[in-house]
Amino acid sequence: MSVTLLVPTLDEEKALPELIEAFDKLDPRPQEILLVDGGSCDRTIDMAREAGWRILECDTGRARQINLGVDRAMGEIVCVVHADTIPPSDMVRVIEDTLADRRIALASFTPIIRGTEKTRWVTTVHNWAKTWYAPLITRPHLFFRGVRLLFGDHVMFFRRSDFLRVGGCTPGDAVMEEVDLCVKLAALGRVKMVLRCVYTSDRRIVAWGPVKANWIYFKVGMLWAIGLRHRMAENYPDVR
Repeated sequence: MSVTLLVPTLDEEKALPELIEAFDKLDPRPQEILLVDGGSCDRTIDMAREAGWRILECDTGRARQINLGVDRAMGEIVCVVHADTIPPSDMVRVIEDTLADRRIALASFTPIIRGTEKTRWVTTVHNWAKTWYAPLITRPHLFFRGVRLLFGDHVMFFRRSDFLRVGGCTPGDAVMEEVDLCVKLAALGRVKMVLRCVYTSDRRIVAWGPVKANWIYFKVGMLWAIGLRHRMAENYPDVR
């Protein structure tokens, strides 16, 4: 199975150098690395071009960016990687081995949140726990089927054909687009979080503080659950 690594970006020149370095170490290699930019005003596109990545541009909005990227992807499998998240060198093999099981419709890695000075274990554990309690609270019928709700920093991957079959991400969503995708793909098969780590930046925790950050994560999730989608983005400030 061929793999497209899809990176949706907006002004990510600070984060990209570490991701470019990590992608250069991948073994085996993906079929392509596809950056879909939502209107960056910095050097994001130039850096990706210099790294040899394929580039697409569209209107701002991560759901739109992912939809475009999957539609144009050359790989049979698409893995969505946020610019501030660093995968293991064998990620392509992990992805292929996981989705070789046709019962699995959607999967992800296990994120650990860390910065230059320390690992954020409390938020990391909360991030893991909410994959269970979020569906229990918001979609109990899915929880009792064993469905977990995954989030963007989990580095989610799926078959391109399945994504297109369920209609992709909800257009216009700037946050929580991956949770909607979990619900849609759960109709086709299992949702699984693989016990292999990826490392995601603690930049939001640095900007907001640990307590506020976890409160924002919880509040945005509840807004999604009760259908107030139009308020999610305004309660989730950009941090770059």
